[in-house]
Amino acid sequence: MPVRRWVTIDGLVFFCVLLLYILTSGCQTNPYTQRSQLLLMPSGQMNQMGATQYSEILQDPKVVISKSPRETEPVKRVAARIIEAAKRSKYGEVAKRFDWEVTVIKDDNTKNAWALPGGKIAVYTGIFPMAKNEAGLAAIMGHEVVHALAEHGAERMSQGLVAQFGMTTAAIVLSTQGQNPALNDLAMQAMGLGVQTGILLPFSRKHESEADYIGLLLTGDAGYDPREAIHIWERMAAASDGAPPEFLSTHPAHETRIADLTQWMPEAMDLYEKALKAPVADLPRITPSPAQRPPQPQNGARFRH
Repeated sequence: MPVRRWVTIDGLVFFCVLLLYILTSGCQTNPYTQRSQLLLMPSGQMNQMGATQYSEILQDPKVVISKSPRETEPVKRVAARIIEAAKRSKYGEVAKRFDWEVTVIKDDNTKNAWALPGGKIAVYTGIFPMAKNEAGLAAIMGHEVVHALAEHGAERMSQGLVAQFGMTTAAIVLSTQGQNPALNDLAMQAMGLGVQTGILLPFSRKHESEADYIGLLLTGDAGYDPREAIHIWERMAAASDGAPPEFLSTHPAHETRIADLTQWMPEAMDLYEKALKAPVADLPRITPSPAQRPPQPQNGARFRH
């Protein structure tokens, strides 16, 4: 018994020391929110992964890339202004290193847009009714660009690695107790649920709120009325067919987003009033039809309702 107890304590001490080293060596601070971020993945590696995944998605035979100027030109106009705003932002040095690229995917059924590490952006035509006009599209693209600039994908991967490491260590420690294996399994399941709902999902919601906030500022600085962001989420809420409870969701509730955007609006409007105003036109009308959902990025932020 003493040996078993010593192995347990020794294992816990080793885990705590190693975890402390990981947490202190891989942290940086978000320049807008001052939130501490755990980043164990090198930026260059993440950017390469983003470029690879982007290429794979666009080469998939199920993906139809729009060649219609009425669909591509508004997206390119908005993207250019959002990217320039990003280069003027507190993420300016990061934005200038990105190899930016934007593609319009012809899929009128998919209300989505995403940005991968390194500045690879995709906009699905199905998001047009939610955006309604170029100012709305700017709010969506600003949100997505922030996910890439703030390295949210790398942060979530880092959190996953630490959580996996912690679960593995806990399993080893429990195995030294000589308890009933069935009780150990129940304990591990409970810990897994705690990690998912108490750590990984809340961090995901923080990423979404962070992207909402900084994206709103980019929208205003790019010369687009940031108030369109609120109208987007009003339309999203009206089109929603139900959502899981907020504490079990990776995204904040629509009502939460609208309330937060309203709170941040004065700061964004101040930037908008000082900016060179962008011309704004309505986006093309699209007609959704039954179709198979196209491939989506496995690691990367996406705009969804």
